[in-house]
Amino acid sequence: MRRFLLPFYLALSGCVPVTPADMPSRAQTEPAGSSMPAVKVFNAPRPTPSVRANTDIARDFLELSFNLESGRSLPMLTRFEGPITVRVTGNPSSGLGSDLNRLLHRLRTEARIDIRQNQAENANITIEAVSRNEIRQLLPQAACFVAPNVSSLAQYRLARRTSLVNWTSLTERKRLSIFLPNDASPQEVRDCLHEELAQALGPLNDLYRLPDSVFNDDNVHTVLTGFDMLILRAYYDPSLRNGMNKNEVASRIGGILARINPRGAQYAPQRLTRTPRTWINSIQRALGPGASQQERLGAAKEAMQIAVAMGWNDHRRAFSHYAMGRLNMSVDLKSAREHFAIAARLYGQNPSTRLHAAYAASQLASFYIAEGDGTSALQQIGPHLDTAARYENAALLSTLMLQRAEALDLVGRSSEARTIRMDSLGWARYGFGPDWAVRAKLREISSLSPLKRGRG
Repeated sequence: MRRFLLPFYLALSGCVPVTPADMPSRAQTEPAGSSMPAVKVFNAPRPTPSVRANTDIARDFLELSFNLESGRSLPMLTRFEGPITVRVTGNPSSGLGSDLNRLLHRLRTEARIDIRQNQAENANITIEAVSRNEIRQLLPQAACFVAPNVSSLAQYRLARRTSLVNWTSLTERKRLSIFLPNDASPQEVRDCLHEELAQALGPLNDLYRLPDSVFNDDNVHTVLTGFDMLILRAYYDPSLRNGMNKNEVASRIGGILARINPRGAQYAPQRLTRTPRTWINSIQRALGPGASQQERLGAAKEAMQIAVAMGWNDHRRAFSHYAMGRLNMSVDLKSAREHFAIAARLYGQNPSTRLHAAYAASQLASFYIAEGDGTSALQQIGPHLDTAARYENAALLSTLMLQRAEALDLVGRSSEARTIRMDSLGWARYGFGPDWAVRAKLREISSLSPLKRGRG
């Protein structure tokens, strides 16, 4: 299930991220015609290969494959056997078909999985496009989800409280469904597609200690990474089979990785510590729904204390600072800025957290723009534009471009500002959806600038 916790989507008028509930609904808001430039889409994928030791990846593989997100253990490995077929039903949004084709091509070429689309009723995987309201009637905190042994949302409604859709009861994957929203922004639909199809095919767990993966509840990465494709390739290696227990898989995964990822032998193991449930619970209370501002701040402080006590200096420590920055925006701007700066510094130490660093830099750039310091804002933004594009994050890319336009205005380069502002709109339409949401984003970022503040 895709988590409600999406802290890296930005709403820069408050310099805080928003949850999927705040993202616009295409079905409710998309006009018949648009005055905006055409929606832009990414071309050839540019996945970054994993830069971690195979011994670390083997440990990750076992924890991803033999546990659920809830912490429950899975008794055996389960996967599809033979060629896998995928069909689309419901009322899909216009961009789903092309995004699915690109993803299936990547799965065939990078993960070496024999998977193709057809519309046969007996397809192994059914992707049903429904409204977000229909999804949330069943799972209120989910943007999208995957379920085994059903081929429609109607079947899931009938089976949801039975063992039929219990992952721990599976011995082999033969039929399952993915439920995606058809009234969300194109990027949100695509993000759901990547995460849910990856879990439909392979591991069902998420690990906060993974810096470079969709299999992480921080949801920074929204398209499958080089690491994710490596995990899926190993998952479907011929030397593994349905029904293997954890010890049996553990005895083979090292050899599999040595064969399919020889570059992993050149890196020294990091052996990152496990993420304690207490830190996870604190982060979820801090950034999830249902808590007061005071409760959120208290939970974020608890997460920070745990991170310090664990001796972390990795992306989890940085994420703790990022959460503190977000939650302090409404009560202590100086503290918020300090926490964002620490997060940016920690993220900047590891090539695997370049995307995280781009988000932190965007937060810091908003402070410089608000102060009228266009030069410093440009220095913050410049290194991260290509990162946002490489990781196919149109929402982040358009945000950075709009910030860059405001910074250029501040330093007197108005002609360049107009060009990049116009160029950002196609990406914003993919990232944020309908015209009104794109215009709202324009106003939010524009209002940061002292040149335009107060114009309404």
